[in-house]
Amino acid sequence: MHHRTSRRTLLAAAAATAAAAATGAVTVPGAAAADRPGSAGSADAPTSASPGSRHLPAERLRRIIAGMSLEEKVGQLFVMRVYGHSATEPDQADIDANLAEIGVRTAAEMIATYHVGGIIYFTWAHNTRDPHQIAALSNGIQRAALAGPSKVPLLISTDQEHGIVCRVGEPATLLPGAMALGAGGSRADTRRAAQIAGTELAALGINQNYAPDADVNVNPANPVIGVRSFGSDPDSVAGMVAAQVKGYQGAGIASTAKHFPGHGDTSTDSHTGLPVITHTREQWAELDAPPFRAAVAAGIDSIMTAHIVVPALDPSEDPATLSRPILTGILREELGYDGVVVTDALGMEGVRTKYGDERVPVLALKAGVDQLLNPPGLDVAWKAVLAAVRNGELTEARIDESVLRILRLKAKLGLFQDPFVKDSQVDRIVGTRAHLAAADRIAEHTTTLLANPTGLLPLSRRSHRNILVVGADPASPSGTTGPPTTTLAAEFTALGHTATALSTGTAPTAAKIAEAVAAAAGKDAVVVGTYNVTATSSQRTLVSALAATGVPVVTLAIRNPYDIAQLTGTGYAASLAAYSWTDVELRAAARVIAGHAEPGGRLPVPVQRADDPSQVLHPVGYGLEY
Repeated sequence: MHHRTSRRTLLAAAAATAAAAATGAVTVPGAAAADRPGSAGSADAPTSASPGSRHLPAERLRRIIAGMSLEEKVGQLFVMRVYGHSATEPDQADIDANLAEIGVRTAAEMIATYHVGGIIYFTWAHNTRDPHQIAALSNGIQRAALAGPSKVPLLISTDQEHGIVCRVGEPATLLPGAMALGAGGSRADTRRAAQIAGTELAALGINQNYAPDADVNVNPANPVIGVRSFGSDPDSVAGMVAAQVKGYQGAGIASTAKHFPGHGDTSTDSHTGLPVITHTREQWAELDAPPFRAAVAAGIDSIMTAHIVVPALDPSEDPATLSRPILTGILREELGYDGVVVTDALGMEGVRTKYGDERVPVLALKAGVDQLLNPPGLDVAWKAVLAAVRNGELTEARIDESVLRILRLKAKLGLFQDPFVKDSQVDRIVGTRAHLAAADRIAEHTTTLLANPTGLLPLSRRSHRNILVVGADPASPSGTTGPPTTTLAAEFTALGHTATALSTGTAPTAAKIAEAVAAAAGKDAVVVGTYNVTATSSQRTLVSALAATGVPVVTLAIRNPYDIAQLTGTGYAASLAAYSWTDVELRAAARVIAGHAEPGGRLPVPVQRADDPSQVLHPVGYGLEY
């Protein structure tokens, strides 16, 4: 019942946008010509020639496959993590981790042993220290691949969604995440962001990005998607997804829409459990399908599966990753998609709940998957697929079908001609002044002003010079930015205010709240960075205690925009949403608060009342101006 009510409310909220004008809100105007799908503009011009011209003839790809051993073919299906900053000379701790988890010492050894078709980069695996190191690692990986018997280059991938999921950090350009872009409402900005990100990834040798997120976030309680989604309106999300596909792929890398058939209405995290989506077939077609249809229409190179159960789409209640009715029946046959299908990570609990690790990769291939991402044990998974072919459960023709799709993508990306990147190009492309300036401009369009009842904002340097910044300091998404309170204070100071920072955390103690209250004495304003406030969160107590001092309090939601509903009655003087705590979004929010930029963002999701979730506090499209 809760889900059904929630969906009705959220769908109705889009229609209620017009009512926002009566409350002083500003609705999103009709898209300008430059914002419509398919429109051209200098901001969106790709920096490289269209990769479509680099296709190899299918017959040549089939000859390559015919020359492969079965072990090599099966290896091509796997995309695997590996520890270390170097393909051949990682640190000893990374060698030890590789031996413990994979049974090899280095990336080069893994490629030689298992013939993997792809490698995924992670910050925690020490793959992404700095741009020159990343480029060298990519080149080392490709040299190892070309040393193999079939000399097939690798797809090198990462999760560079931007916003709260970001593996490559500064000095690369960091851009607003999906929900922030949804708040900005500009498809041109959204495409430009992807084009900048894709251009920089390509310069680092990363040729497949697991972005954009195509989930429609219709459940405010979603613990795993949230601000990774462009919003709650399926058509708006579809337009943004198509824009990002064109931006990434125009930059010469593969884009990946995720998580099919749609992870937006879940209250369970598939990393730790198996979510069940109770949408009917009709609701799925209306709510979840449009962004994936748009991605397919835009020529998406790859689509990632979700470890979710959707009984209306597959009564067997297998996770979508292992569901032939979903992946072959709907994605391949109904949506007409013939690109690469990649699983979400196979170490996640959602795909391991029902079957053992040796069965999961086989069942995924039988369902219609092409790439098997990051199994918990590569040796177990690789041998299981080999055994399934040898005992007849999988045919070699079925393996060849997926290998052909993978090689076709590698050919499209030009990897057979030249898989290497030039170190001299890194500084010319990554984190350039033009890219950083574009990121700042895009971010300024996304900050959303939700409340300003007394006209406190924008803060004047004359009347509100001394500012205290307190709040949550979550770890940097990329490991290179923040902490948020320090970033905000530094930006206010750069804008002519005198600002000090005090980290109070996501669950401030009574002692920390008292410290913040004492620090507020003599200040002209307090800015509080809030992070996913709940009804019982002591962040509410912090805001109330600070407001009781008489110093005006500005709250800034640095993740989900729903915080304002829980802060009703705490006495704040103004409230905004930034959608992420990456520096580029925080600096833009500070400029908005200080009046150096207009609050251009409009809510891409409705905010429901905390005391009555069936009622909408602020509808889609809501946002105030100065």
